[in-house]
Amino acid sequence: MQSATRSAKKLVIKVTAGADAPERCSQAFTVAAVAAASGVEVSLWLTGESAWFALPGRAAEFVLPHSAPLPDLIESVRATGRITLCTQCAARRDIAEDDVLEGVRIAGAQVFVSEIMEDGVQALVY
Repeated sequence: MQSATRSAKKLVIKVTAGADAPERCSQAFTVAAVAAASGVEVSLWLTGESAWFALPGRAAEFVLPHSAPLPDLIESVRATGRITLCTQCAARRDIAEDDVLEGVRIAGAQVFVSEIMEDGVQALVY
């Protein structure tokens, strides 16, 4: 990971896990927040069960001992990066644009592919 962030202009992280796999979920959000705090441009994609964290208050319900609070990690990413909720994942959960946290966009696979194909992009999936 160290060499990837040195050469990457942008880090795209797709997190598929939520409360169903809390350690994997927390790890993805932690890496995104640390990268953002380090000055890396971050694009965090919420897919699968992590889609719920696009909703206000949902991150506060997530608890994992010895990990940073999820709302703090999300705020760190939102401050300098971008958070995207997968279109299909939102639709499956009846989540609409008006439901999500301020600044969270809903976009699909075409936008994801476009982001990861840019020069200088490092992509991670959790």
